[in-house]
Amino acid sequence: MKIGFDGKRATQNFTGLGNYSRYVLKILAEYYPENQYAVFVPAPAEKPLTVLEYPSIHFQYPKNQFFKNFWRSRGIIKDLKKEKIDVFHGLSNEIPIGLKKAGIPSVVTIHDLIFYRYPQYYPYFDRKIYELKVHYASKHADKIIAVSEQTKSDLINFFNVEESRVEVIYQNCDPIFRSKVTEQEKTRIKHTYNLPEEFILNVGTIETRKNSLLIVKALKTLKETIHLVIIGKETPYAQVVKDFINNNNLMSRVHFLKNVSFQDLPGIYQQASLFIYPSEFEGFGIPVVEALSSGIPVIAAKGSCLEEAGGKNSIYIDPTNSDELTVQINLVMNNIEKRELMIRSGIEHISNFSNQKIADKLFKLYQNLI
Repeated sequence: MKIGFDGKRATQNFTGLGNYSRYVLKILAEYYPENQYAVFVPAPAEKPLTVLEYPSIHFQYPKNQFFKNFWRSRGIIKDLKKEKIDVFHGLSNEIPIGLKKAGIPSVVTIHDLIFYRYPQYYPYFDRKIYELKVHYASKHADKIIAVSEQTKSDLINFFNVEESRVEVIYQNCDPIFRSKVTEQEKTRIKHTYNLPEEFILNVGTIETRKNSLLIVKALKTLKETIHLVIIGKETPYAQVVKDFINNNNLMSRVHFLKNVSFQDLPGIYQQASLFIYPSEFEGFGIPVVEALSSGIPVIAAKGSCLEEAGGKNSIYIDPTNSDELTVQINLVMNNIEKRELMIRSGIEHISNFSNQKIADKLFKLYQNLI
């Protein structure tokens, strides 16, 4: 089988959508190496993608770089036919125009409809472009992969997609998070990033929807030995968080880390006492899976798909209620039995996201389309 992929995010994006794209390609190449995986990208990656160095994966580029945007949306059809692609998978909410007319079966992964639920978080023109792309893809793709039951529900309710056309296939985190970091390596990481002795961890872009201010508000009422480490790219919202920190004399207890090496991230997770993810809404919530894989308990927000990512024994709070968050933090930090139950249950829960299971589901879906 020869499968084509829209690989723009795989080579140009090194956060959420890019991580998903590389993840799908990697597990397919590992578990189904007999197939050919043609990754169509508008330009070569800015840095080496050693994670995708498999004999079955090869990259295709447009012949004319001046028209690469047109090529990705329309011109690519000619190359797909030339390469005799059996099925095309749009990995990030969109597919090229004209696949159906060309007789090429297609799949699209829809990650979330946050832009539709929370339009205030997106510039007008960006939002309209996202809406057009998702609407076209969800209407014309032969099959839709939703990364959570929440996204599936949103597609049905907001875009009137037939339920039979949507299949939920989860995403796993990188296996690096399941590897136990040595004490020597933890010590190096602790010194490198000046980590405190006891800390709560939050990972993700520091933006309004991710809601890190809620953790800072809860921190104010926790014992002073507990610190907060926040890892993520800053947006203007970060200043709102920092203003609260300064106004409440929390400067010594909140630590912002940027440009953390991916290789060091598991060592930071594994030294945290607790992971908190109070995001108002997510498509899935990979940081929650990373935390559970690292063997630390999780508190996340109610109201989207984080219950799917975190499982039944993680704790879920109202993302607007810092008092509730304070109570639950104290429960986890002060109750050893509760903490150990959350860790054991979390490790059991992440078996639902095994790479083998996910690769099998993807391959079966492609086979059924062909």
